[in-house]
Amino acid sequence: MATFEEFYHDLILLAEKYEKNNVSIKIENDSDNDIIKIFGEKITALARAKNGIKDANELAYTTAEHHPYWNLLYNSSEIANTVLDKWQGKLSEEDTDEIKWAIKELSQALEKIKS
Repeated sequence: MATFEEFYHDLILLAEKYEKNNVSIKIENDSDNDIIKIFGEKITALARAKNGIKDANELAYTTAEHHPYWNLLYNSSEIANTVLDKWQGKLSEEDTDEIKWAIKELSQALEKIKS
């Protein structure tokens, strides 16, 4: 049976094959958690940040209210989503109102955790 490490090694060989044909590929390996990220040549820091916050959102959405820190994660990720979506534009008044509301929720959640 093949291991995840063997898969990673084979993936590196595959990426090298494509790089010889001028296809730029970046691979990041988090071997402690068995995570491999593959990025194409058009990846930007903004796109990476948006993609990363999707993982935090997924955790916030799936844990629901079953974890005491859920509300902190949920509201923080919602603020991050809004900011990243408007990164190259302007925050509207509705956006800032939503951020203010989320900050209030964060503050209340933190007080609840502290007590």
